[in-house]
Amino acid sequence: MIFDVSRMGQVLMTAVAEIDAWHVKTVNASVNLPRMKEMDQDMDALTKVTGSDLDQITTDLTPLERIASALERISPAALPAPDLSQHEAFIWHVEPDRLQPVDQVNRIPLELLVGIDRTRDTLLSNTRRFAKGLGANNALLWGARGMGKSSLVKAVHGALCKEGLPLVLVELQREDLPSVGRLLDILRKSDKRIILYCDDLSFGHDDQHYKSLKAVLDGGISGRPSNVIFYATSNRRHLMPRDMIENERQSGINPSEAVEEKVSLSDRFGLWLGFHACPQDDYLAMIDGYCNAYGVTVDPHSLRAEAIEWQATRGSRSGRVAWQFFIDLASRHGVLVD
Repeated sequence: MIFDVSRMGQVLMTAVAEIDAWHVKTVNASVNLPRMKEMDQDMDALTKVTGSDLDQITTDLTPLERIASALERISPAALPAPDLSQHEAFIWHVEPDRLQPVDQVNRIPLELLVGIDRTRDTLLSNTRRFAKGLGANNALLWGARGMGKSSLVKAVHGALCKEGLPLVLVELQREDLPSVGRLLDILRKSDKRIILYCDDLSFGHDDQHYKSLKAVLDGGISGRPSNVIFYATSNRRHLMPRDMIENERQSGINPSEAVEEKVSLSDRFGLWLGFHACPQDDYLAMIDGYCNAYGVTVDPHSLRAEAIEWQATRGSRSGRVAWQFFIDLASRHGVLVD
């Protein structure tokens, strides 16, 4: 096999320069140290090859194989898609693209979610219809923090899996939204019904990730696969801070069009479910439910007084605060909470 030596030298030096530029860029972006060390090793390998006698390249392919290996590590190929029937839940990762199985989903039983009865029944009904192959809407769960938005999604999924419905939960991180098209290409090939779930979804100033999601929810050529439904949770009803929307109204050339561009994403969710701060009675009912479910026996008057004191020290009252109080209470009574 004959190589153009001068051309090979140019190619190798260009590769080194590109990796060097990538290296500087990732340092500025605060890349983790193990990845930076790996990049340094890749650069050393390439530099040694270019500094060697190029005539050896015509007879020895090992350096070229090392270069190819280094470049593959920089931009790894996607891993094979797993069998979605083997697990109930997966987490989507990139670099490389892969679906990581989740052996045990972190969730609480649906019946322990107190104070959100109507919202719970609405989402459960929508999801059950979807799992049976019927029409259903994408859902946006928005509102007060700690009131069970993400817990409800996971609890509904768990309840329907117990009914034997072919339902899979796939979690997508907000920062990985640009890769959602590649993820949907994988999911559309499955015969499972899939909830694509994004927790704490919101967008700030100069954040363009929302455009990736808009086309997926409604408006893209390929559209959302019929076996996939999208559920998102957010503290913001329109997924963007109010001051960002107000700024568009004040500074845009055409204010109404600028605002429409920003808030139209939330309009693509057919189902909006609001979560609001809970009253004290619901807060105490949550704690009573946890005590009954896990067998923690406490004097009712003492329990009430301790629970109210706990929420007063936290300065808030929510399902999350109730659960945190119960974890402390159970541990003081020697009860292990899985």
